[in-house]
Amino acid sequence: MHTGNFCHLVSKGFDEILLITDGDHATLEDIPRKHAGFSLRNPLRIGKNIKRIRSLVESFRPDIIHVQQAGTEAWLVLRAVHGLKIPVIVTAWGSDVLVSPGRGIFYRRMLNYILGHADALTCDSYHVAAKMQEFAGNQSLDITLANFGINIERMGLPKEKLIYSNRLHKPLYNLDLILKAFKSSLDRGYFSGWKLVMAGEGEETGSLKSLAKELGIEELVDFPGWLNRETNSAFYEKASIFVSIPSSDATAISLLEAMASGCIPVLSNLPANHEWVIDGYNGIIATDLHSNFLEKSLMMDPQKTAAINKEIIEDKGTRDANRRKFIDLYERILSR
Repeated sequence: MHTGNFCHLVSKGFDEILLITDGDHATLEDIPRKHAGFSLRNPLRIGKNIKRIRSLVESFRPDIIHVQQAGTEAWLVLRAVHGLKIPVIVTAWGSDVLVSPGRGIFYRRMLNYILGHADALTCDSYHVAAKMQEFAGNQSLDITLANFGINIERMGLPKEKLIYSNRLHKPLYNLDLILKAFKSSLDRGYFSGWKLVMAGEGEETGSLKSLAKELGIEELVDFPGWLNRETNSAFYEKASIFVSIPSSDATAISLLEAMASGCIPVLSNLPANHEWVIDGYNGIIATDLHSNFLEKSLMMDPQKTAAINKEIIEDKGTRDANRRKFIDLYERILSR
């Protein structure tokens, strides 16, 4: 999804683009693409993958290369195009800088190599940018802050007593704590008549449904699975509260979409979230995820919060605003 959003975001700035990917991307039928492997799991295929990438690049002869994620993808591409004198830009997604280096020395060295060889870098938060610079040490990095942006599409649906979550059903996103907080607040007399919708799927979907049943709130919690764009947008518009409490994250597009739709965001205490939300002003920053953190959102003025957040998104969260940032970066790099 993120790769597709990015391709469509910048495609109008070029006469032609080519996506080199190891995925199917069935939704990108309008984007020309070629397949190459980006995994390092089989050491015997690393050399073949590098040759494949170089062959595709030499055949297409791009003016610029932009790699999504500062991980194995960027490492392989930088190795493959060494000596071709084509500028390479790398976009960090968050976990590739905030989480992966903690997995071992190999990942730290891989990130250091990427930072040292990319011509320019982008990310969507000051926190990730600061971490990249920290890893780079004394080397000054060329970092542009930009996200993939959102289209503001309003369907005119009224707000309901609805809490919405659409993050992946994986341990990183702490969805079990949302269920427990919802149950605790119900027991304390809050959120009477409210529903909790947990869209998406993942390895924890089954256990989350079991937990909702165990807590006795299964009739108040809906698990609709993967949603198409229209249905997802409808939930944003109907939801009064949007909750996203991962343990690690950069700027989430879902947060920007929720803010644009007038939801009160309830977020985990992460640096990237502080770049968009001030606790008690235009959302809630939960410092204790084992508390009744959802209740604070009921104390906020929904209309005032919605007005503030819509202005923030229109200023720096739309696709048009961020497309200009990327195009300006390309023009600057190519002018060298």
